[in-house]
Amino acid sequence: MTEISLFPIVFYLLAAVTVVSALGVAFSNNIFYSAIALMGALLGTAGLYVMLAADFLAVVQIFVYVGGILVLTLFAINLTSRIGDVSISNRSIGRLPSLLMLGLVGTVMVRAVLGGGWNLVDVPEAEPTIATIGNGFLTDYILPFELASLVLLAALVGAVVLSRKELKEERG
Repeated sequence: MTEISLFPIVFYLLAAVTVVSALGVAFSNNIFYSAIALMGALLGTAGLYVMLAADFLAVVQIFVYVGGILVLTLFAINLTSRIGDVSISNRSIGRLPSLLMLGLVGTVMVRAVLGGGWNLVDVPEAEPTIATIGNGFLTDYILPFELASLVLLAALVGAVVLSRKELKEERG
């Protein structure tokens, strides 16, 4: 009996989850459901990164995009009053140009995939990359790493100062 590999099954399952979630983002009429579908697309992308042995990218995808940006988006949606009451008067105005662009880009992508000369090689053994990146941040690239942290800290302090100033103006 031939052994069935689980890798293609999981890959196509993750790809399907990512594509279906992305379609949910694009075609949902409710902004909250669209944000939830975005979470599915981002988590599916992180799963694909894991399958490609890009462990650092998968963790960054989850922490930064799902944990940070998506949570911020959900808070903004929930704190905005009556955002669900917004109605768009003419939804069909951009459908024809978007369908033409979709056909053009789709044709170019299919021709590139089918016309490309694909060389099949054996996949090398996956090695973790996080330790190498961490050692690089703490040895060779410590100065840029610390400068980036100082810039982010200054931006955070500036945001707090600006928001406090606006709160005092509203109260006064």
